[in-house]
Amino acid sequence: MTGRYDVQHVTIHGHRRAFVRTGTGPAVLLLHGLACDHTTWDAVVERLSRRHTVIAPDLLGGGQSDKPRADYSVGGYANGMRDLLTVLGIDRATVVGHSFGGGVAMQFAYQFPERTERLMIVASGGLGPEVHPGIRAITIPGFHELMGVLTLPGLRHLGVAGLRALAAVGGKQTRDFGEAARIFDSFKDPDARHATRHVVRAVVDWKGQIVTMADRAYLTEAMPLAVVWGDDDRVIPVRHADSVSALAPGAWVEVIPDSGHFPHQDHPERFCQVLEEFVRTTEPAAYSRARFRALLRNGASVPVEPVGEAG
Repeated sequence: MTGRYDVQHVTIHGHRRAFVRTGTGPAVLLLHGLACDHTTWDAVVERLSRRHTVIAPDLLGGGQSDKPRADYSVGGYANGMRDLLTVLGIDRATVVGHSFGGGVAMQFAYQFPERTERLMIVASGGLGPEVHPGIRAITIPGFHELMGVLTLPGLRHLGVAGLRALAAVGGKQTRDFGEAARIFDSFKDPDARHATRHVVRAVVDWKGQIVTMADRAYLTEAMPLAVVWGDDDRVIPVRHADSVSALAPGAWVEVIPDSGHFPHQDHPERFCQVLEEFVRTTEPAAYSRARFRALLRNGASVPVEPVGEAG
């Protein structure tokens, strides 16, 4: 995917950050997954921009954003998104995160509930330990050096062509190989490999995912939450979506048939319908400092009705 929108840049804390901004209306922040960039959303940006101001950044370490030696934790990314929105003059947004970006979206909503109107997570990390072995492999010593060899010009071209050819065949096993080809190609940049390794080590070890929303899911009582998954996700199992009903009983769960790890690419029209209906039928979260304080003190036992002072 080459990207169909003008990319803008802004420097924050000395690091250049790339982003797409298009459309008018209530803001929607789209956060991409591991080793991806804003182009992962290309299939849905145009439609969403008819009613929304769409912000699709390249997270630090990805795409056209800088790839420094920096904080690549989910908390660090959440801080970066708050700062980006502040610079762009956007006070509140519906936050949508895919895969690793889902973890960033959840962390953003937790750290900055006053800036979050709604939360939608798509094939997200943070809902169970299982993850594809290929992602766990990034944490293994020697990954950086091996990718340096495999992405030398001749081998890289063969690898990218092979992955794209398999993606063109179609089928459940290879439907996500087109995006895998783009990620593999990006690893020719050693700074991109370093950044990806730092990201994965912050959230995954040899046993699987180590960051979870389970202990904080009760906070979604005060915020609309939607979960979208592809029914044939081979990267993060779709059964993780089932756990949301127990963790957050009020969540909207949508499993899209005949879809893999990138439902927004496999079925963009359906994805947009789900997101637009979610926004249309829910009220933006109204942050209450007292409500949030009570939730933290008492956990899930606090009544759903807001209490006390407004933030």
